[in-house]
Amino acid sequence: MAPRYRWLVRGAFLGFFIYLHFFALAPFRFILLNTFLGYIPIEIAFHYDQKQPPAIIFWLLVILWLLFYPNAPYLLTDLFHLSMLHPYDPTTGLIRFNLHMWLAYTNLIVAALSCTVLGFWSMEHTIQAVIVRLQLSETAITKSIFVILLTFLTSVGIFIGRFLRLHSIYLLLKPTQFIQPLLAMWHPRMLIFVFLMTLIQLVIYVCLQLFKQTTPNAKTLTKHTQQ
Repeated sequence: MAPRYRWLVRGAFLGFFIYLHFFALAPFRFILLNTFLGYIPIEIAFHYDQKQPPAIIFWLLVILWLLFYPNAPYLLTDLFHLSMLHPYDPTTGLIRFNLHMWLAYTNLIVAALSCTVLGFWSMEHTIQAVIVRLQLSETAITKSIFVILLTFLTSVGIFIGRFLRLHSIYLLLKPTQFIQPLLAMWHPRMLIFVFLMTLIQLVIYVCLQLFKQTTPNAKTLTKHTQQ
């Protein structure tokens, strides 16, 4: 991502944070914190290839990215909180036309989509940086293995955050409190949830890849126009 686009992303998120601080309505004040946590892996990914950092710095950045990345697609699960607004009119069974409700809906959708889509960019950038560092052959199979592995680990992280209520920041502050819950969480229902979240992420990722691969760039369009 070119530097000007990185600063555009930073500025947009900063503006969104300020907006949420002043205008996010109860009971959705949590969106500010969750969006901030979802932005952290995006910011970390901006720093991999800045003048080729030393190996120890690079791998520390990758570890930090891995710890915080699940916070990005985690916002997709926040959409369930919209049920607190009771969107359906009990008399008609139809969705209510209530601007308070639709504002909350907009805030959640913007937060979830921006963090998820740009989170996928950070994942792809991380994979690319790791492949270069390890001097691996950049093939579709290698990249696919990384994507599947990371989306699986991310789904585990989403389960931990959503149901065990153990967030990334707690892993840094109180790592010993993670051990027992992590050992006890593995059961068939948890694995089904992980599979479903992995499937959702892979579907979105593949759609984004198809869009990127099948959309002609400006040079291609100019070439076809001149022919």
